[in-house]
Amino acid sequence: MNTVRVLVSCAANFGWKLHQLDVKNAFLHGDLKEEVYMEIPPGFGTEQTTGKVCRLKKSLYGLKQSPRAWFDRFRRAVWNMGYGQCNGDHTVFYRHTNKKITIVAVYVDDIIITGDDEEEIKRVKGCLSKEFEVKDLGNLKYFLGIEVARTEKGISLCQRKYTLDLLSDMGMMGCRAAPTPIEQNHQVTAQSGELVNKEDYQKLVGRLLYLCHTRPDITYAVGVVSRYMHEPRRGHLDIVHRILRYLKGTPGKGLWFAKSGHLEVDGYSDSDWASCQDDRRSTSGYCVFVGGNLVSWRSKKQNVVSRSTAEAEYRALSQGLCDMLWVKHLLCELKLLRKGPLRVWCDNQSAIAIANNPVQHDRTKHVEIDRFFIKEKLDAGIISLTHVSSGQQFADCLTKGLGTKDCNLACDKMGMIDIYHPS
Repeated sequence: MNTVRVLVSCAANFGWKLHQLDVKNAFLHGDLKEEVYMEIPPGFGTEQTTGKVCRLKKSLYGLKQSPRAWFDRFRRAVWNMGYGQCNGDHTVFYRHTNKKITIVAVYVDDIIITGDDEEEIKRVKGCLSKEFEVKDLGNLKYFLGIEVARTEKGISLCQRKYTLDLLSDMGMMGCRAAPTPIEQNHQVTAQSGELVNKEDYQKLVGRLLYLCHTRPDITYAVGVVSRYMHEPRRGHLDIVHRILRYLKGTPGKGLWFAKSGHLEVDGYSDSDWASCQDDRRSTSGYCVFVGGNLVSWRSKKQNVVSRSTAEAEYRALSQGLCDMLWVKHLLCELKLLRKGPLRVWCDNQSAIAIANNPVQHDRTKHVEIDRFFIKEKLDAGIISLTHVSSGQQFADCLTKGLGTKDCNLACDKMGMIDIYHPS
């Protein structure tokens, strides 16, 4: 989904059209390389077929080999059309012709085509139709449960129908809306209340995790409740219900990709030191912008205990930088990114000082690997590390629970709007 959001940001900034195709019975197009046998289906057996089996020549739905066989078939077909495969994301194919580009992205049987070469887009649609049974769905409007709306000013992504279906299934359509997804300064622990049904809890949190593709405002709260999937309790379920109550008030909120006219890559990283009450590990949060639009973000508890706020910030900075380098590699491979350093913003002066200090001290030995990783990128001119005030830190909502005012402000910073909200 990060790749899809990067392509949507490119389309919004350059005015590209987004086309969608659907392959009918995609897995049946795959060619099996192994010998696979199956039992004769019920109703087809006779006395002559008793004790015999069928050998498959094509892949079927339900086989473990089917997804790989289908993608290999699709990859070979696109290669024959003159397209190259991205190393940053193998599901993306591209072709440059006369300083124009055409990009094909595939997710199982859903295909997105974009670029500024209209003739090549028509050609690849025709080639795919000859190769497979393809249905042209026109402009991209609904993709993997995500609603896409477009105007001259930009593109909106939201999951309103998915949200309303979730609330309806949980019987919470008439609940009172909550102002924030999680309480500020919450004190949830692994022993918060009595045990609840594990299977129902896991299904509900899993549905919320998919909603995070267009809702960075609930990412931290969903990350907190997902820590206790193995042994959920009443206190954890109460937070899940609060997230649903928050969604009740903002079902149509989603990401807005505005037309900025550039593809500069910016990243913000933040951390909340020793925030977990169970093991005192810190929470990292980062978000990456391409062309002024949010394309990637994450909120995750760190793997080890940090001994200082600077160390926690440094680990978060390292994680965010890895994601930024991946985005840069993807855009460079597509020849869409101009030369220039990646801008990284951090609100911790100590972490910035450690990164810029050429001397390794004893007090920074415990962050030695992350330090050398960031220092190497700084010396090479790949990134520029800049201080930002806490009030302008975009990643703040990915590390802690915020108040109502700060939560609304964070949504505005990340470019979230509600196109269904009455004007």
